[in-house]
Amino acid sequence: MDVQDLLNKVAQNLSVTRAFGSAYEKDGSLVIPVALVTGGGGAGEGSAGSASTPSDDEDIVRDAVDADAEPSSGSGGGFGGIVMPVGVYVVKDEKVRWIPAVNVNLIIVVVFITLRMILRAHYRAQRRAH
Repeated sequence: MDVQDLLNKVAQNLSVTRAFGSAYEKDGSLVIPVALVTGGGGAGEGSAGSASTPSDDEDIVRDAVDADAEPSSGSGGGFGGIVMPVGVYVVKDEKVRWIPAVNVNLIIVVVFITLRMILRAHYRAQRRAH
């Protein structure tokens, strides 16, 4: 796979259409989806050898151990991304209206984490008072 194919696949996976779909028209209104799109990637490569210079005694031991070993090598890479719906713009009769997307799961997680932090702070404050 060449770099251009890889970048095309990344662009397909990190787009608003992945979260919502394309803009469409319904009942005389134009609906334009909006999403938060973020991503990142990385790659690596390896090589043989050591950055440090061993002493003469370590050379002897290493030569005995590594006599039959092949040199090290490696490579790797990874990519990750998030596409999260934010809302839609609805355009009708030259008026634009914003309708936010409500992510109930995200709200529940944030409330749970906030309550946990409050309870933990309260518990620590009581422990210090005693």
